[in-house]
Amino acid sequence: MNETFNDTVILTAALTGAGDTVSRSPHVPVTPAEIASSAVAAAEAGASAVHIHVRDPETGAPSRDNALYREVVERIRETGTDIVINLTAGMGGDLVIGQDDPLAFGKDTDLVNGLDRLPHVEELLPDICTLDCGSLNFGDGSLVYVSTPDMLRAGAKRIQELGVRPELEIFDTGQLWFAKQMHAEGLIDDPTMFQLCAGIPYGAPADPGVLQSMVRLLPDGAQWASFSIGSMQMPWVAQSVLLGGHARVGLEDNLYLSRGVKATNAQLVEKAVSIIELLGARVATPDEARTTLALRSR
Repeated sequence: MNETFNDTVILTAALTGAGDTVSRSPHVPVTPAEIASSAVAAAEAGASAVHIHVRDPETGAPSRDNALYREVVERIRETGTDIVINLTAGMGGDLVIGQDDPLAFGKDTDLVNGLDRLPHVEELLPDICTLDCGSLNFGDGSLVYVSTPDMLRAGAKRIQELGVRPELEIFDTGQLWFAKQMHAEGLIDDPTMFQLCAGIPYGAPADPGVLQSMVRLLPDGAQWASFSIGSMQMPWVAQSVLLGGHARVGLEDNLYLSRGVKATNAQLVEKAVSIIELLGARVATPDEARTTLALRSR
């Protein structure tokens, strides 16, 4: 695939994620009302789409509770805000390996099969849901994110049946290889949408050369975005646009507007919009994003 400058960029705001960030910033939204409000603010700041996780309102811990997803989506829709809705379907893949006994899984293990990661997608039929395209050693401890080929094929087929566009989350080149295999098997419809994830230990490093290599491996006609975490979030907006892709920012991936200054999602979106426009491009409207990704009307 040839890299070409992208002059109309789908900008996604990843609002809260599943990381241990609630205690580190007062701006990370936790309750459904806070997440929905943050989505609306991100849309008003210029985002084309919002990527949504939910959290336990009492503890801030990541959750797979359908009722929480329902409340967030309903609150957004009730405001009349025009925004593409992208729900995570990556929860339920956490396996904590016991250090002394590998078969004695840690208390933070949350592991279900591929189909059991999708009930909120089945109920709410978002525009987009994520599909994490492989397993990964996640960080320095004993956490493994588990997403096997059997799980992925079952999940991809169900998402396809629902008419939801999968965003193929790619954390390393082997995952890209398998995502292309699912496309070749007819489990992923065109236009394919890839999210190239950088800087997350221990997947693909935040190296421009690695990103360029991954872009070259994409199938012809693919739509793609990329993001990096922490201080590389904003540089990665520019990297993605210059290589022909779309972009993602938000508190899921980075808590700071600048050194020592905690950000809101809206502020991160505003900064990304400025970068995109300074490069001579512009941010896609939600309707333009829907057309580019061939999203089904609801």
